[in-house]
Amino acid sequence: MALSMHREEQMDSSKYVRYTPEQVEALERVYTECPKPSSLRRQQLIRECPILSNIEPKQIKVWFQNRRCREKQRKEASRLQTVNRKLTAMNKLLMEENDRLQKQVSHLVYENGYMRTQLVHTPSATTTDTSCESVVVSGQQQQQNPTPQHPQRDANSPAGLLAIAEETLAEFLSKATGTAVDWVQMIGMKPGPDSIGIVAVSRNCSGIAARACGLVSLEPTKVAEILKDRPSWFRDCRCLDVLSAIPTGNGGTIELIYMQTYAPTTLASARDFWTLRYTTNLEDGSLVICERSLTSSTGGPPGPPATCFVRADMLPSGYLIRPCDGGGSIINIVDHVDLDPWSVPEVLRPLYESSRILAQKMTMASLRHIRQIAQEASGEIQYTGGRQPAVLRTFSQRLCRGFNDAVNGFLDDGWSILGSDGVEDVTIAINSNPGKFVGSQYNNTLTMLPTFGGVLCAKASMLLQDVPPALLVRFLREHRSEWADYAVDAYSAASLKASPYAIPYARPGGFPGTQVILPLAHTVEHEEFLEVVRLEGHAFSPEDIALARDMYLLQLCSGLDENAAGGCAQLVFAPIDETCADDAPLLPSGFRVIPLDPKSDKPSANRTLDLASTLEVGPGGARPPGEADLSNYNVRSVLTIAFQFTYENHLRDNVAVMARQYVRSVVSSVQRVAMAIAPSRLNTHLGPKQLPGSPEALTLSRWICRSYRVHIGADLLQADSGAGDAVLKQLWNHSDAILCCSVKTNISPVFTFANQAGLDMLETTLVALQDIMLDKVLDEAGRKVLLSEFSKIMQQGFAYLPAGICVSSMGRPISYDQAIAWKVLTDDNSSHCLAFMFLNWSFV
Repeated sequence: MALSMHREEQMDSSKYVRYTPEQVEALERVYTECPKPSSLRRQQLIRECPILSNIEPKQIKVWFQNRRCREKQRKEASRLQTVNRKLTAMNKLLMEENDRLQKQVSHLVYENGYMRTQLVHTPSATTTDTSCESVVVSGQQQQQNPTPQHPQRDANSPAGLLAIAEETLAEFLSKATGTAVDWVQMIGMKPGPDSIGIVAVSRNCSGIAARACGLVSLEPTKVAEILKDRPSWFRDCRCLDVLSAIPTGNGGTIELIYMQTYAPTTLASARDFWTLRYTTNLEDGSLVICERSLTSSTGGPPGPPATCFVRADMLPSGYLIRPCDGGGSIINIVDHVDLDPWSVPEVLRPLYESSRILAQKMTMASLRHIRQIAQEASGEIQYTGGRQPAVLRTFSQRLCRGFNDAVNGFLDDGWSILGSDGVEDVTIAINSNPGKFVGSQYNNTLTMLPTFGGVLCAKASMLLQDVPPALLVRFLREHRSEWADYAVDAYSAASLKASPYAIPYARPGGFPGTQVILPLAHTVEHEEFLEVVRLEGHAFSPEDIALARDMYLLQLCSGLDENAAGGCAQLVFAPIDETCADDAPLLPSGFRVIPLDPKSDKPSANRTLDLASTLEVGPGGARPPGEADLSNYNVRSVLTIAFQFTYENHLRDNVAVMARQYVRSVVSSVQRVAMAIAPSRLNTHLGPKQLPGSPEALTLSRWICRSYRVHIGADLLQADSGAGDAVLKQLWNHSDAILCCSVKTNISPVFTFANQAGLDMLETTLVALQDIMLDKVLDEAGRKVLLSEFSKIMQQGFAYLPAGICVSSMGRPISYDQAIAWKVLTDDNSSHCLAFMFLNWSFV
């Protein structure tokens, strides 16, 4: 359909039209405004442009058709060229990775041969230092790549610092492109033109290390600028101060840096680093930023002391940034640290010994941040609401920073601890300096109140068993009513006003409103969501009228990918007013769940423990006698909760009592939720979680299948005559959504049970299923059909319902090809509930 630029084809194939440059210019002007003009617009164009008077309307139509086709071809060609450049660069990365792996294999083969030789020539396995065990240990130490010892340098000598910098550069490059570290690729990180890159973690080296290689469509100097601004992308970075910058003779720069990082929980001290950072260019045009700690062994000046921090060690790390053909950069990132895990309680050491956690929190975070900015700059990401990407990133950073400040409670921020009420499960801290939270640049109304006293934070940490962090945080996000108190939310929201409400007292389950989640922004790979939550208030009694108003929260949710190795999940929110101004004061609260690597000496899989009770005894608590491990599925994680409230001077103690009581109620709710949503151990005798007031799961599954066969005359399962445990397993894993709901007069049917497909369809969990009513799931047409067939179901025992549309608990429409409803009978043939099976359902 497309022709050359010099000739256009008319609709009538017997005639061709040549356009003059003036005619093409006139048509191009119209095309810019309207690529697909209507018939009336084309006729108007001919009337308005005399130079087009000799062109027929059909010919004008063909010109626009061809012009659109050429535009589409150009865009497709440009896209293919971009993909080709990415593939070429990725191929280069893969070839380099293959070369590194070949070198690693050769090194291991050599080491293996050397060790075999040593073993053959060892005269005794027990009498000399060259025994078999000694040789093996020697090999391990070689693999661990200990930091070489260096003589003390002159603290005031630039030449001494340059020597340290050059050694750091050499060691960093050996890790980034060589075999200095035994790298193992992280599971699930497949390379490709649109992937984050190639991510690996260390094995058998001192400290913990992570490495990533990736492509970004930014120039090396811009990439370097972003990476050096560590507080903008490393959420655990509290501050980074460049205390000295020294230019080098080769055009590079040496910087002496002091950095403080937050502790992830309330139960460990924060870390700080004293490092030398070296920025230089290599002969091949690559840009390198490498960094290492300055210690007594490496030399260099001593760093500033800090009483509240544990000094951590950064081994040679950094960034190798190479220009990519056709634009963009290839980045190699290495993060290698020793966080002094022996200074924390034993139960927390996995947080400080996991290279996967380091990869998620630091290495991949830097690469994702660069890709995010690159796509924002290219216009690939469109945000709603007219917000600029930088503003949205600032919101996310402020939420994280405010939550980290609350969890850590640094003395130099003005925090002090209040005395406990005799139980040490919840810590109460106060701060009378709100400027640390909202910043002096914000128009904060809090300090204008004459009675304003400050900010109070109630926080706690606990150990969870068998609950993946992503699953728990997703539930907390979607089912706020399971743990939150509406009155406490109203009190927090009132802190934005001039006259706060009276102090509430936490009422478990006191949540008369519903929540609506309004998406605001998300990162490229959807690992983080920024959203506004509207809490819709409803008054049920005269005393609740003051609370019956909508409230708003700015909320950040991250780590919802259950397959992310070492991923931390987090839900942080802060009350805002309706305007959600860019400079709105924020007082973040929320939850953070960090996975712990599995350990053999773990508590029973059925218990949720207060982490503080295990700190003095070391390993995560002893298993009571006779308590068996029921499953091999053992996932431990640390949950940290922190809630912040403003208080008036004369009401501080009252707010402290309320906050302590509220956090305890939240902890209790989270424990209940964690027990309920833990993945069902269908490979054991437990089966899915039993619902309150319902028959045992095995009995209910037997009733459902037997009633289906009695009413419909066919087997629901392939073989439901076996043991009850087998029936339950087949029903739970059935491909169609099977749900049961109560049948009571004058009460809307409420769901009481669902198999895994049913929970997936409704986007809910077993514990929240009981809050979902049948008439809220079916659309109007579905409700009418069910109403017309209801008497038939009760008399005949079943009915076939036609294809239709229903909605999940999150409001997503779902289509299904057919539904079957039947009456579930007990052993004495009395009606127990209604069962529904939705066939071939899918989200629309």
